[in-house]
Order: sequence, then structure tokens, then C-alpha cells
Amino acid sequence: MRRGDITAEAYALALLDRATALSQLNAFRVLDGDILLEAARDADRKRASGARLGELHGLPIPVKDSVNTRSLPTSYGTAALRDFRPAADAAVVKALLAQEGILMGKTNLHELSFGWTSNNGTFGAVRNPYDLSRIPGGSSGGSAAAVAARIAPLAVAEDTWASIRLPAACCGLAGLRPTYGRYPDEGIMPLTTMFDQVGPIARTVADLALFDAAVTGDERPVDPLPLKGVRIGVPLAFFWEGLDAEVERLATEALRKLIDAGAVVVEAPLPEIVARAPDMAATIISFEAQASIAGFLARSPAGVSFDGMFASVSDTVKTLFKALALPPNRPSREQHETALALRAAMTAQMTDWFVRTGVAALLFPATMIPPPPIGEEDEVTINGARVPLAVAVARNMALGSCTGFPSLILPAGLTRGGLPVGLELLGPAGSDRTLLALGLALAPVLGSVPPPNL
Repeated sequence: MRRGDITAEAYALALLDRATALSQLNAFRVLDGDILLEAARDADRKRASGARLGELHGLPIPVKDSVNTRSLPTSYGTAALRDFRPAADAAVVKALLAQEGILMGKTNLHELSFGWTSNNGTFGAVRNPYDLSRIPGGSSGGSAAAVAARIAPLAVAEDTWASIRLPAACCGLAGLRPTYGRYPDEGIMPLTTMFDQVGPIARTVADLALFDAAVTGDERPVDPLPLKGVRIGVPLAFFWEGLDAEVERLATEALRKLIDAGAVVVEAPLPEIVARAPDMAATIISFEAQASIAGFLARSPAGVSFDGMFASVSDTVKTLFKALALPPNRPSREQHETALALRAAMTAQMTDWFVRTGVAALLFPATMIPPPPIGEEDEVTINGARVPLAVAVARNMALGSCTGFPSLILPAGLTRGGLPVGLELLGPAGSDRTLLALGLALAPVLGSVPPPNL
């Protein structure tokens, strides 16, 4: 596009055609072709004028429908806000548009971002491009499905507890949950005061680095980190326990590839408190969710209260929310304060652990299972045993949410049944660029994942 070999309009038209042909994925909640094409024509006019072009010039970017956009409605995945039009773009959207990215549309998600399947009771289930009967992960399922299906080059997602990382892992993609606060979260409906973090999903680590440069303004190149001698922590206890046989096989093969490439595997045990991260995350999110959503709605021009919005929430999310996040089942203030203290202690201990061991990043399977079938909202089967869905898909990702440390998802490969499996790399706070550099080096070692057969 910079050279004029292809116009932004032609590219946008090609992606629109693909989105229409793959509408069965239900990846988009709102897709306005007229707005997209007019923005693409504007990009072409700017290129033709000889003006300096932005980092994302002409790239159509889908945005999760919990992220405010001025030109398209933002529903947060729920019926009461179906037609709500925010007065301003979210801060991250402003940053992308300033670098001449184009808003492609709003992607479907798990209602209120309160779940891991993207089986939305109002707008329908998002389907995994690798198997239409399977979940794409959640809550940012539409963003991941669009990128995996080659409808878009990258997409905006958001992660409270796994909502960038799980969809990336389920759809054979790269995903980055940055260090907490690295990207601005203004204009995004939160579930907590401390976990919610916007970030990208893309097909390559290089595209994640491009997104990072566009949002932070740090345009220094990110070069692959030489693997020889790099210390990679492999926490076999907890993170590698109870895995589905195919997940374990692919993760073990990936580990062998890293060793063959010269990486040094460090099996130093993690602090015992790390195993409590899922309970900490569940307690903090459940205690804060109602107040966080209610406060966001009160500050917005949506004109609806939490109670007014909640009255039309789908039965599945309403039942789950009542069971976890509303009185009398919501955790007590004392339980919340205890979880906060444990979180602070765990973050401090993990910071010290990285310093003591000289480990660049931890490596572990992102999930315990490949993407499960749509409709399995409560439990799944792993090696013949019934396991809560939340444990199977989100147990390993709680550490990144609780500490606020950066986490990078890389595809490990496909199961024998053709389903993606992902690996999570987790580094110390502020190591985002190092993590991206490590990801650039690891991706070719792990090998590429073939696109879905659509």
C-alpha cells in the first residue's frame, strides 16, 4: 500500500468479501462496509498526496465490542446497549487511528466479557474457524476468529482473566497481554480496578510488535533475541499438571525444540503462593465486577443503570453473575481484602524469583485442553475426568492477570484432530519488548500453524 501496488480500498473490499463469505463464524457484531470503504479511500488520497504515512496506514482493524468507538455502536455484548453510540473513541482506538489504522467493525464477544466461550446469548455464538462446532475462546472470541479466518490482519481484544490469551490459543494465533497499564484502558467497560488490559491478537509476533509501536509511540525495531543461552523457566508443578494428552504432547514437543535451539530450561520451583492465583483472581473479579460495571455506566452517556442493563442480560450470564458476583453469593469484603494482600505478596515474590533465577520468561501450556465444543459452559472432560471449564481454560492464565506481568501467546501446533494449542510466555513487569523479541525468535523454531480450512 505504501508503494501503491495495492490500494487501501482494494484491500478493504477483499476483506469485506471474505467477511461476508465467512459470516457463519459470527465474528462481527457490527460491520459497516460504507464507513470502512470511505476511510480506505481517505487513506488512498493521503498516500497519493505524498504525505507522510502512519505505521498502520490503510490497515482495517476489527475492535472488540467492549471498546468504545464513536462511529459504530458499542454494546459490551449485551442487549440493553445494542444501539449505544459512545461520544468518543476509547484511548487505544484513538492511538490506532492516529497511526492511520482503519476501524473495520466491532467483534462479537462473551456478554459483558464475563465468560470464556464467546457463546453470546443475545448475538449468537462465535465459532472457531478450525472447527465450527468449537469455541474460539473468550471473551474476545470474535476478534480472534476474524484474524484466524484471514478476515483481518490483527484485531483489538481485551483481557481481564485470559480474554486475549485464551482466544489466541484457541485460534492458533499470537496474542499479547502487556504489562498492566502499558496501553490506555480509558473507554473500555471494566470488570475490576486492576486486571483489565487492552491488547492485540495477530497472526505473527511481528504484527504484535507493530501494534505495540503504534500505541506506545516507541518505534525502535524489535529484533529476535538470540536463543542460545536464554534461560526459560518451565514450572512443571501446577502449570503442566492434569493436561489433556494432546496438549501435553504438543507442549513437550515445543519444549524439546527450544532446547535443541540452545535455550536453557530452568526448572526452579515457583513460590507456593502461585498455585493460589486462580482463587485470588476469582475473588477479586467477583467482588469488583458489579461496582466496576455500574460505575462505568454511570460515567457514560449510555443512559442506563446497572439494574436496567442487567434486567435484559441473557439467562446464562445472569445466572453466572448472580452465583458469583451479586449478593448474597459475592465474596465478602474481608475475602476481597485477603485476596488483595495475597496478590501483592505473590507479585513481590515472583518479581524476586525472576531476579534470583535470571529467567527471561516462564513457558507453559496456555490451557489444559484444546478448544471444547460450543455449549460446554460448566464442565469439560480431561482424560476421563470431569473438570470445571474455568479450571481447564483459565487456570494457567491467572498468574499473568494477578501480577500484571506481560504474557505472550504463541501457537504450539495442531492436535491430531486439527485443533490449535497455545503456549504462554510470561515475563517480569516491563519486559514487553524483551518478550516480543523472544517471541520473534521462538516462532520459527516452533513452526507455523496452517490456516483453517474454510
